[in-house]
Amino acid sequence: MTPRVSLAALRSLLIGVAVLGAGVPKAAEKFAIPAQPPPAALAADKGRFRILVGGQQVGKEDFEIVQSGANWVARGTSELKGTDGLTQVTGTLELHADGTPAHYDWSTQGAKKASASIGFNGPTATINLVVEGAKPFTQQFTFNGPLIAVLDNNLYHQYAVLARLYDWNKKGAQTFSVLVPQSMTPGSVTVETLGPQNAEGKRLDELRVKTEDIELDLYLEHQRLIRIIAPDANAEIVRE
Repeated sequence: MTPRVSLAALRSLLIGVAVLGAGVPKAAEKFAIPAQPPPAALAADKGRFRILVGGQQVGKEDFEIVQSGANWVARGTSELKGTDGLTQVTGTLELHADGTPAHYDWSTQGAKKASASIGFNGPTATINLVVEGAKPFTQQFTFNGPLIAVLDNNLYHQYAVLARLYDWNKKGAQTFSVLVPQSMTPGSVTVETLGPQNAEGKRLDELRVKTEDIELDLYLEHQRLIRIIAPDANAEIVRE
């Protein structure tokens, strides 16, 4: 009988060029947090982000969010320069009209190659992972409630989707279950508006995204993501 490849071994094979990941805590396969119904506030968007660390550009991401029939599709491709050379990460997320995920595909190209297909059925996510040099692997996570935000490593347009899931009318701190597919890690994030801020001559709305491990500040113009700052990582994501 062929021994099953462990989750830890598969993670070690994945590309380690996470300039800024979602940083969610590790959790058991059954992960319970308060569920919150998402508002239907998705909107079309397209653009490019520059990825900066210490003020120096280390990569870029091209993305688009479009309506596809009754659903939405958010797709992006990032390129990052790391110690192992250039790494490309691509993600395509299909969303229901209410913002809940239906399907997600991602792939990495670089020093190592990996890809995954993830199906969402209500509160359950089933991940089928293929990593170069390893046997295909399947993992399933079940969340408490149907709302799952996808925040993958180095795909920052997904924070624009998260900002749309936030209930701006309700305001206050709102908790979302979250999945980081490249890390095969479930967890939660808390999102809270800090109100309008003056930034580079513009009046932007600030959202703070917090986990146990990381804190990010999102700046939005009419709910359109303009900038992400991660002070602890000395990293910044800026729309061109």
